[in-house]
Amino acid sequence: MRSFQSYIDGAFTDGEARFESLDPATGAPWAEMPEAREGDVDRAVRAADRALWEGEWPRLTPSARGKLLYRLADLVAENAQVLAELETRDTGKIIRETSAQIAYVADYYRYYAGLADKIEGAVLPIDKPDMEVWTRREPVGVVAAIVPWNSQLFLAAVKLGPALAAGCTLVVKASEDGPAPLLEFARLVHEAGFPPGVVNILTGFGPACGSALTRHPLVAHVAFTGGPETARHIVRGSAENLASTSLELGGKSPFLVFADADLESAANAQVAAIFAATGQSCVAGSRLLVERAAKERMLALLSEKAERVAIGAPLDRATEVGPLCTRRQREHIQGLVDRSLQAGATLVTGGQVPEGAGWFYPPTILDCDGAASPSLAEEFFGPVLSVVSFDSEAEAIRLANDTAFGLAAGIFTTSLTRAHRVSRAIRSGVVWINTYRAVSPIAPFGGFKRSGHGREGGLAAALDYTRTKTVWLRTSDDPIPDPFVMR
Repeated sequence: MRSFQSYIDGAFTDGEARFESLDPATGAPWAEMPEAREGDVDRAVRAADRALWEGEWPRLTPSARGKLLYRLADLVAENAQVLAELETRDTGKIIRETSAQIAYVADYYRYYAGLADKIEGAVLPIDKPDMEVWTRREPVGVVAAIVPWNSQLFLAAVKLGPALAAGCTLVVKASEDGPAPLLEFARLVHEAGFPPGVVNILTGFGPACGSALTRHPLVAHVAFTGGPETARHIVRGSAENLASTSLELGGKSPFLVFADADLESAANAQVAAIFAATGQSCVAGSRLLVERAAKERMLALLSEKAERVAIGAPLDRATEVGPLCTRRQREHIQGLVDRSLQAGATLVTGGQVPEGAGWFYPPTILDCDGAASPSLAEEFFGPVLSVVSFDSEAEAIRLANDTAFGLAAGIFTTSLTRAHRVSRAIRSGVVWINTYRAVSPIAPFGGFKRSGHGREGGLAAALDYTRTKTVWLRTSDDPIPDPFVMR
């Protein structure tokens, strides 16, 4: 069995306990992980706080911080295949996806490396003639970065990159489900030469790790990607330390297809939107809203593509859909599919747990026209697509916005004017037109409504990890008069 360690204050440690990680393709244990508890968390946060104020890190120029990030980016690129294989082994995400995604992660660190010495203050045109006033942006403090198991190296990069560029220090908590690649990534942080305590990486469960971290009195900001219920615990806990938060909480993203669209292209994008990563993606296009005139053709295209998807071992490059990460996730998906069918949805394809080892689930399509299906409201986080038709643009917009979430949306149409109208009307943080799942370090990413707040990517993300200090300088050489002497 492989064995992994936490990374605290520049050293690798086994932590207070250990637990086994299971291979999603077989259900069997394959590695031992360090289980961080309150003592480990406290040590990590205190190390991050010391590194913020003492030693080498606060004395580095922004350009020097950028050079460390460039070095980290190079190491990620050099070790991308090793990291990809670990992520595939520990989470079940297929090797084709992990390889491509981790290779791109290096670009996020390069982007924020270049941004590190471009976070500027300003001189204010103050209304007092004998005063010079300027602002400077300083690191917000110790950041608790909570990262889920899916796309974890990417989701860590969009937090680590801007936070380190801004001069913060971090304690990163990897999910207890599939933490291997992020724990291995700690070795690259160490090799890059970041001072001890600047980046700390651990994993653990519930109150003993996650809650202890987000409630810690020395944590100034919590950056979280995950589910809404956990986010509510974090927000309630932030009342203890008054930490600011940035929350990316998933969604129930609409995928709108109008009858004038290139349906073959739309179908390919829809397959990628819902079946890539076995549907375990925060932006999964899980609600297909298709104009009634195009519905029959779209369903035929999608069912044919879904039924010939290659399901298999995630380390096999021929595999197109791998297993779900955990058994409980598969049980949740099957239960939601069953409830949706009972509520009147029609099964187009899939919908049954296959025989054999591992936590596999087939690409599934539900026709929900005329049904009050729970699949239209609840997030599966799996390879299940719910289909509804519409008759007008106004109805399409109403259906798209009929959700508590607001992370992403897709629009497929050849009408430029419609694309503009509909993209303005949809209440989500990201809208893709005639494409889907495109990301870039340059572009902000985040949601509306119950999909959270704050942005990851772009300059805005780096500024979120700073606070503004205002400095006043009196420029007059005249003595300040005694305020208690009447003149």
